[in-house]
Amino acid sequence: MHVGILGGTGPAGRGLGARLAAAGIEVTLGSRERARAEAAAAELVAAWPDRGLRVSGHENAGAAAAELVVLATPFEGALATVAPLRRALADKVVVSMVSALVRVGREIQAVSLPRGSVAATVAAALPSARVAAAFHHLPAEDLGALEERLVADVLVCADDAEAKEVTMGLIERVDGLRALDAGRLSQAGPIEAFTAVCIALNVRYKARTYLRVGGL
Repeated sequence: MHVGILGGTGPAGRGLGARLAAAGIEVTLGSRERARAEAAAAELVAAWPDRGLRVSGHENAGAAAAELVVLATPFEGALATVAPLRRALADKVVVSMVSALVRVGREIQAVSLPRGSVAATVAAALPSARVAAAFHHLPAEDLGALEERLVADVLVCADDAEAKEVTMGLIERVDGLRALDAGRLSQAGPIEAFTAVCIALNVRYKARTYLRVGGL
């Protein structure tokens, strides 16, 4: 599988890219500036010379040419990133890992969006794409620390059955990650908002928390 990551030079995109590449997946990190993406890809490969990571860098348009595309931009840039790529992303599985968060004083809080979630907003902007939501609660730093084995659950929601199946299959390829079917895209709102809770726990306990669902 070839995965392109829009906004792949940020902490979340780089971390996910490294983890997917370590699982044997070809990854293209996308950015507004190709040189920045190429530098980020080269840094990942150099950091793990024994892993044989297949990571390259390109403009976001180049990353959008991949078989599956992950949106990992900051919330503020999500729509501006996908809008020019509408035709390139038609009929593709697009996985949004973006949460609408804002700093209020010393806290990170979730933002209420008219469509309920970033994923639903992206789906409206990309009517021909198959949009799923996943990867929200994985700490970027731990994603990129390949010497550490992640043991976490990843909640996946989508209206398109194929998008959900493909996204869950991608997650299951990563050692230690378990994909859980969280239902339709209408569930993306509370899933994204819970990211703020995870951040608050991390700050309070000086930790990096993972989501694990008991009883399943």
